[in-house]
Amino acid sequence: MKSNIRPSLSIWIMTAISLLSLGCTSGPSGTYSDAMGSMVLELKSGGKANFTYMGEVANCTYSTRGKQVTVNCSGPAGTTVFNVHDDGSLTGPAGSFIPVLRKQK
Repeated sequence: MKSNIRPSLSIWIMTAISLLSLGCTSGPSGTYSDAMGSMVLELKSGGKANFTYMGEVANCTYSTRGKQVTVNCSGPAGTTVFNVHDDGSLTGPAGSFIPVLRKQK
Protein backbone atom coordinates (compact mmCIF):
# COMPACT_ATOMS: atom_id res chain seq x y z
CA MET A 1 0.00 0.00 0.00
CA LYS A 2 1.35 3.43 -0.97
CA SER A 3 1.21 6.35 1.40
CA ASN A 4 0.39 9.94 0.47
CA ILE A 5 2.57 11.33 3.25
CA ARG A 6 5.29 12.71 0.94
CA PRO A 7 3.04 14.96 -1.17
CA SER A 8 1.28 16.27 1.96
CA LEU A 9 4.59 16.89 3.71
CA SER A 10 6.00 18.82 0.75
CA ILE A 11 2.86 20.97 0.58
CA TRP A 12 3.24 21.82 4.28
CA ILE A 13 6.93 22.63 3.87
CA MET A 14 6.28 24.91 0.87
CA THR A 15 3.47 26.67 2.77
CA ALA A 16 5.73 27.22 5.80
CA ILE A 17 8.53 28.62 3.63
CA SER A 18 6.08 30.98 1.89
CA LEU A 19 4.72 32.25 5.20
CA LEU A 20 8.21 32.79 6.60
CA SER A 21 9.30 34.74 3.55
CA LEU A 22 6.27 37.04 3.89
CA GLY A 23 7.43 37.97 7.39
CA CYS A 24 10.90 38.95 6.24
CA THR A 25 11.51 42.51 5.17
CA SER A 26 13.72 43.37 2.27
CA GLY A 27 15.03 46.53 3.88
CA PRO A 28 14.54 49.05 6.63
CA SER A 29 11.14 49.65 8.17
CA GLY A 30 9.81 51.49 11.19
CA THR A 31 10.37 55.00 12.47
CA TYR A 32 13.68 56.84 12.13
CA SER A 33 14.52 60.26 13.56
CA ASP A 34 17.38 62.63 14.25
CA ALA A 35 18.69 63.23 17.77
CA MET A 36 16.45 66.29 18.27
CA GLY A 37 13.33 64.60 16.91
CA SER A 38 12.71 67.44 14.45
CA MET A 39 13.06 65.16 11.43
CA VAL A 40 11.15 61.85 11.34
CA LEU A 41 10.93 59.27 8.57
CA GLU A 42 8.30 56.58 9.04
CA LEU A 43 8.64 53.63 6.65
CA LYS A 44 5.37 51.67 6.57
CA SER A 45 4.32 48.43 4.95
CA GLY A 46 3.30 48.46 1.32
CA GLY A 47 5.94 51.01 0.34
CA LYS A 48 4.18 53.92 2.06
CA ALA A 49 6.04 56.48 4.16
CA ASN A 50 5.67 59.78 6.00
CA PHE A 51 8.44 62.33 6.23
CA THR A 52 8.03 64.93 8.97
CA TYR A 53 10.20 68.03 9.27
CA MET A 54 9.48 70.67 11.92
CA GLY A 55 5.91 69.41 12.27
CA GLU A 56 5.11 69.42 8.53
CA VAL A 57 4.18 65.96 7.24
CA ALA A 58 4.71 64.88 3.62
CA ASN A 59 3.01 61.75 2.29
CA CYS A 60 5.56 59.59 0.53
CA THR A 61 6.31 56.24 -1.03
CA TYR A 62 9.59 54.37 -0.74
CA SER A 63 11.54 51.56 -2.30
CA THR A 64 14.72 49.77 -1.33
CA ARG A 65 17.59 48.61 -3.46
CA GLY A 66 20.74 47.21 -1.96
CA LYS A 67 21.87 49.55 0.80
CA GLN A 68 19.72 52.46 -0.32
CA VAL A 69 16.19 53.63 0.39
CA THR A 70 14.61 55.99 -2.13
CA VAL A 71 11.83 58.14 -0.65
CA ASN A 72 9.47 59.95 -3.05
CA CYS A 73 7.36 62.62 -1.35
CA SER A 74 4.66 64.93 -2.58
CA GLY A 75 5.29 68.64 -2.45
CA PRO A 76 8.63 70.36 -1.92
CA ALA A 77 10.21 67.37 -0.13
CA GLY A 78 10.61 65.63 -3.51
CA THR A 79 12.84 62.55 -3.86
CA THR A 80 15.66 61.68 -1.46
CA VAL A 81 17.99 58.67 -1.55
CA PHE A 82 19.11 57.51 1.89
CA ASN A 83 22.11 55.25 2.49
CA VAL A 84 21.60 52.39 4.95
CA HIS A 85 24.58 51.77 7.23
CA ASP A 86 25.62 48.59 9.04
CA ASP A 87 24.28 49.96 12.34
CA GLY A 88 20.86 50.47 10.72
CA SER A 89 21.10 54.27 10.60
CA LEU A 90 20.11 56.25 7.51
CA THR A 91 21.94 59.23 6.01
CA GLY A 92 20.83 61.53 3.22
CA PRO A 93 22.89 62.57 0.22
CA ALA A 94 26.31 64.10 0.84
CA GLY A 95 26.06 67.82 1.47
CA SER A 96 22.35 67.69 2.34
CA PHE A 97 20.82 69.23 5.44
CA ILE A 98 19.50 65.82 6.53
CA PRO A 99 21.16 64.60 9.75
CA VAL A 100 21.73 60.95 10.63
CA LEU A 101 18.40 59.21 11.24
CA ARG A 102 18.35 56.35 13.73
CA LYS A 103 15.63 53.77 14.24
CA GLN A 104 13.39 54.49 17.20
CA LYS A 105 12.22 51.74 19.52
